[in-house]
Amino acid sequence: MIAILDPKYPGFPPVETTHESGILAIGGALTADWLLLAYQHGVFPWFEEGEPITWWAPNPRMVVVPQHFKPSKSMRNILNRGIFNVTYNTCFKQVITHCQTVKREGQNGTWITDEMLEAYCTLHQMGYAQSVEVWQDGQLVGGLYGVDVGSGVFCGESMFSLVSNASKIAFHRLIEKLAKENYRLLDCQVYNPHLALLGAIEIPREAYMEYLNI
Repeated sequence: MIAILDPKYPGFPPVETTHESGILAIGGALTADWLLLAYQHGVFPWFEEGEPITWWAPNPRMVVVPQHFKPSKSMRNILNRGIFNVTYNTCFKQVITHCQTVKREGQNGTWITDEMLEAYCTLHQMGYAQSVEVWQDGQLVGGLYGVDVGSGVFCGESMFSLVSNASKIAFHRLIEKLAKENYRLLDCQVYNPHLALLGAIEIPREAYMEYLNI
């Protein structure tokens, strides 16, 4: 049975009660406090405009272990060509807005609602949500954002690309940064064939919760 959350009382049931679909609960609110509590407990929001707020805790979980990650030869060639510049946390709102508006093949619309966008911007102001920006000839052409939940875990949320390979550059540079700073895990949430090609793997939800020290 999927729990229904009261927006007045932030909190989630144990992830062990998650429905086999991966849905843990419906309802609650999209404030920064709710979002931070969710990530710290292995939960994340995912729904489309017009749908109720839906919280997920899927099993298995797709992740990257930064210290074990090795880019492909073709990706190393792109990284070494130096045609992109990468920055961190210089224009978070621009990045998440692009993630919201850039069209993606096979998707009817965005799951990043205006309410969600503002909540993540608040999390950024609080120091939790972070962005990676990819530039070419002075123009923002790709990037990603996510949430640093502590415990050495960074939860990736969404990326965008306006030119070929820009989002891949953001992904790889983030992993390099996480490895250098001794992060233990990059959470990619659910299986995605594109992320699998980039080196993400699936682990049991129980193992993911152990990374969060829960």
